[in-house]
Amino acid sequence: MTGPGAGNTTRLGSVYALHSTMGSDMIELLDIEPEFWREAAACADRPDVDFFTPPDAAVEVARAKAICAVCPVLDDCLGFAIETNQPDGIWGGYTAKERVKIRRRWLDQVRKAS
Repeated sequence: MTGPGAGNTTRLGSVYALHSTMGSDMIELLDIEPEFWREAAACADRPDVDFFTPPDAAVEVARAKAICAVCPVLDDCLGFAIETNQPDGIWGGYTAKERVKIRRRWLDQVRKAS
């Protein structure tokens, strides 16, 4: 995995993760398979929390985001959701609506790199 401040490495078909560094967002390449990060996800053993609630269900959304906030694979989850354009649910601590802006930036970065 490359670290913050490393050169731009962009490749389609890989999982990307979003990192927030000093108020600016940066997308990095991670070479991992989805099944590996999913096993370590904080939500994996939380059937009591609904990660696919309606966007206007503020309490449920906040509860899901609280689980994401302590998840060890938060970035991997968000990267998967951005790359695969997940249309619903809380992924990597973001709602579908919140991920739209992140995905646009990611697509811009991919286009500029190609």
